[in-house]
Amino acid sequence: MRTDLELTSDVSAELKADPQVHEKEIGVAVASAVVTLAGTVPSYADKFAAERAAERVTGVRALADELTVKLPSMNERSDTDIAVAAANALRWDTEVPDQKIKVKVVHGWLTLEGAVEWYYQKAAAERDVRYLIGVKGVTNLVSIEPRVSAGLVQRNIEAAIKRSAEVDSKKVMVQAVGGKVTLSGTVRSWAERAEAERAAWSTVGVTDVDDKIAVSLMA
Repeated sequence: MRTDLELTSDVSAELKADPQVHEKEIGVAVASAVVTLAGTVPSYADKFAAERAAERVTGVRALADELTVKLPSMNERSDTDIAVAAANALRWDTEVPDQKIKVKVVHGWLTLEGAVEWYYQKAAAERDVRYLIGVKGVTNLVSIEPRVSAGLVQRNIEAAIKRSAEVDSKKVMVQAVGGKVTLSGTVRSWAERAEAERAAWSTVGVTDVDDKIAVSLMA
């Protein structure tokens, strides 16, 4: 069992080692294996990278992100400029049905709306706009239209998890109601939990994933 002091040290080291995290003085606090990140970063991309870095550390059970984005003056852009850049980024990505996605920008915060068939399309749209200059945050409200029965969704997810070398399928339970999927059970790392969630989202017909999988080194 990792102590909070050990986790604080490991998360801080991971943040400093990640080349995508440009602000290296991020505050890290840990209580009962729950990590809180605090401070100011120069872009939303940095905020996102810091979250992913903390989640990679073995023993982290949950993450609270209290980072704020403070753009350098040279990166300040009008909402109109950001919206145009976002629309162009979506249009140039072959994975994204851009005609089905709407972009709204308010004070640098970008919101995506619309409906697509697959989760990877929703994820690709968010990825396209996450790194644009001037973006302070992203809210992804794009919905996924269900295409198959709940029973088939559940069976396909269970099969995908069994195929994954990174997940102990015996310790992950799947329940599907319509297109909404609930994952439960206990795994040994955040990465294993994330892989199970990725497998669920990669299944056609999934509209929402409620990930209730617990992380425990004793699993």
